[in-house]
Amino acid sequence: MRDTRTEHYVVYRGGDETHASAEMTVETTYSKETGKSYKIVSESGSELIQKYVLHSILETERTINLPGNREKSWLTSANYEMHLKSGAMERLDGRDSVAMAITPRQSAPNLVKGTLWVDARDGSIVKIDGVGSASASVFTGPTKMMRQYAMIGGFAMATHARAESDSFLLGKTVVTIDYEDYKIQMVAAR
Repeated sequence: MRDTRTEHYVVYRGGDETHASAEMTVETTYSKETGKSYKIVSESGSELIQKYVLHSILETERTINLPGNREKSWLTSANYEMHLKSGAMERLDGRDSVAMAITPRQSAPNLVKGTLWVDARDGSIVKIDGVGSASASVFTGPTKMMRQYAMIGGFAMATHARAESDSFLLGKTVVTIDYEDYKIQMVAAR
């Protein structure tokens, strides 16, 4: 399977979420065999933020999604302790969902301690919300993150993400990602 989509990244700084400091649109291709690759379609705003925030995010995502690495962040019992939350049934985005408390079995910036909601009918991911179990940088504290999902072509695909961090260099920084234009192709095994 090969998944290609357009991702739009926006960075806000200093508590102002009406004026972007930098933006980037990328065409992302995911392949099971090779992981993620990116083609930058457009960039605007602060070149410093583009380089040290947006390009850094893309490189981290590329590394995390390499074969052999991506399995370490899957939402499985090998990577997470999971427990039903009291009052576990909730309606999110028009879907009856079960809320589960998730705690990573190891510390890593891409592993989230928080809540996972799964669709009560098909078990697909609806939303993840929490805090990274480790800081991405010595200059920041743990990142608060949220990601929403929808069923697209029979797969739970991310539709929106938000990450918020605070550092003495950049202050409060919010990054949002909107995932658009999914094109899923089944590629014959060779």
